[in-house]
This record gives sequence, C-alpha cells and structure tokens, in this order.
Amino acid sequence: MSFFEDMQRDLTEAIVMEKGNVPLCQREDMPAPTFYVDDKEKVLIDTMVSICKEQNISQKRLAEITGNKQQSISRIEHRENSPSLKLFVNLVEALGYDLQIVKK
Repeated sequence: MSFFEDMQRDLTEAIVMEKGNVPLCQREDMPAPTFYVDDKEKVLIDTMVSICKEQNISQKRLAEITGNKQQSISRIEHRENSPSLKLFVNLVEALGYDLQIVKK
C-alpha cells in the first residue's frame, strides 16, 4: 500500500468511527482525547502476534508476504493503528489462517 492509500484508509475508518458506527472506548491516560475499539480487537491482534511467534515470522517477513510496510505491521501490533478488516484478513490469510464469524 502506498502512503496515500494508507492515509485514505485511515481517514475512512475515522469517519466511520466518528459517525458512531463502531463502539469506541476512550483512553484516559492520554494527553489528548484518544479512542480505541473494544477489547475484541486486542484479542484478535494478540492471536495474530502469537501465530507469528509460533511460526517464527517477523514483522518484516509478514510485511513482505502481504505487500505492506514493516512499520504498518508494528503499529498494528503496538495498537497504534487499527487495521482495516481487509488488511487484517490479508494478514491472517498470509499466516495460513481464515477469519470466520461464528454464532454465539
């Protein structure tokens, strides 16, 4: 993805969040108002990181496999950026997994 594609995706996600279509929580320990998506995102990202560790796949290698930048993968892992669903599915599939919706 190019810088402009990354920026466009991030802005689109911000608009969706601002319109209230995604439930957000506010981080209290930040100097400026900072919001994040509920803990389900954390669980998904933690699982992806665990899979990378199990398969001995570095951020750099995952970035190469998926055509992204290592910095983008790092930001996702450190919760600095929320990945789009398309990007997250791409990352998971590159690791040999599938993302599914299962009824509770």
